[in-house]
Amino acid sequence: MKHDLPAGLSVFLVALPLCLGIALASGAPLYSGLLSGIIGGLVVSLISGSQLGVSGPAAGLTTIVAASIVSLGDFRIFLLAVMVAGLFQIVLGILKLGIIANYFPSSVIKGMLAAIGIILISKQIPLALGYDQPDFWTSGFLKLFSQENILGNLSSFSEHITKSVIIITFISLVLMILMQQKYALKLKVIPAPLLVVVMGILLNLLFSFLDKGLSLKQTQLVNIPNNIFNSISFPIFSKLFSNIQIWKDGAIIGLLATLETLLCSEAIDKLDIRNRITPVNKELIAQGIGNMLCGLLGAIPITAVVVRGAANVDAGGRTKLSAFTHGLFLLLAVLFVPFLLNKIPYASLAAILLVTGYNLTKPKLYKNMWSLGRKQFIPFVFTIIVILLTDLLVGVSIGLLISIYYIIQNNFKTEYVITRTKKHETEFIILKLNSNVTFLNKVKLRKTLDQIPEYSCLTIDGSDSNFIDYDILEIISEYANKAHDRHIELNLAGIQKVNVTAVH
Repeated sequence: MKHDLPAGLSVFLVALPLCLGIALASGAPLYSGLLSGIIGGLVVSLISGSQLGVSGPAAGLTTIVAASIVSLGDFRIFLLAVMVAGLFQIVLGILKLGIIANYFPSSVIKGMLAAIGIILISKQIPLALGYDQPDFWTSGFLKLFSQENILGNLSSFSEHITKSVIIITFISLVLMILMQQKYALKLKVIPAPLLVVVMGILLNLLFSFLDKGLSLKQTQLVNIPNNIFNSISFPIFSKLFSNIQIWKDGAIIGLLATLETLLCSEAIDKLDIRNRITPVNKELIAQGIGNMLCGLLGAIPITAVVVRGAANVDAGGRTKLSAFTHGLFLLLAVLFVPFLLNKIPYASLAAILLVTGYNLTKPKLYKNMWSLGRKQFIPFVFTIIVILLTDLLVGVSIGLLISIYYIIQNNFKTEYVITRTKKHETEFIILKLNSNVTFLNKVKLRKTLDQIPEYSCLTIDGSDSNFIDYDILEIISEYANKAHDRHIELNLAGIQKVNVTAVH
């Protein structure tokens, strides 16, 4: 209690504005973000094997959640997709597929997060300027620039934009930036998001005191129902098999939530001074149960979150009790002080999310990826571009395919080494196979063998190979049957010939 209770309070102060901000960015009811935080704290922490991880709504899922809510047309139907995502994660955990994150190249994951950062920033700009219409940019990133959207929305900007919102946004951004500097990180007394929220509330009260015309409109403030439990939306189970999109979105959300959780767990384990390792499959089952509960109770999906986990470590948390305590504090805030939450300006939350988005897509990231060479930079950039043009799943898939292309290309270059020597009039050729030779090497190997000159001595050496694909053995065996007719003396070292007489 000495360590975990204060740590839980600190994580709660970080999580509260983020739960609201991520729900806002996702186009979901604000209370759904708070419910996600509560479920992540009170339920997932108890089932999870992670001692320091903290679960809740994540900025990385905002894009797919917002798109899914719009495409399905009803938040209650979207909740079915969240339950499918949870089921997907439970199945992955039961099948012990927690290692799945290791098969996604770092360049693709970084590209995905950078694209999410760009979209997150674009979605918050209207709120940061005072535009209070929730449908301003819901049509997708590219469609923002269509004539009907950009001109139509800009023409009505003057009706919605307010000086006070811009002032709150500006001061909030300055605070967030200052609190991220090295000298400010040593303070650790007040989390930056909480300071920004409190400052936004105080500035709005000051505007109201100085001039009623400067105070924010009700539509520019958070609106949490006084009795949240009377306003909860529940999934419409009768629609579960009515639309394949529900299952598709559920699988995408489940996959992205799994990747983010596993990457976060790895990062938090590195911060743990006691060197405890999170059991990944148990973590997936815990996250899956959490997401099924989120869908059932009207909340947006959750993952393990680096920001909250790092805040937990910094605050001195030692066991999973700190994550549980943060969920308890969130529940108490919703039950007893919703009137205080309703004084928070959207502009303050937008500023927090603008900085969150920037941290995901910093110029330093692009510079670093460029320095790693084209095999890292090209999949990274293509992932970003395709996500912005289409959606997350297509973008990640294209990035993955480009990365696989470079792996295959590299494999072609390292399949074998040829050395040639000449004694008298006879050419001696040694073709030494590398440690792993797969069917991907068939074309080049066959071409090389066909170019061996007549009246030469060829040695194919596979003695240092750990694995030689059957397809390769078949090509070598076929060649061995023809070598005598071409007056080539063939020697095989460490290679077992296969029967090719029955091959059609």
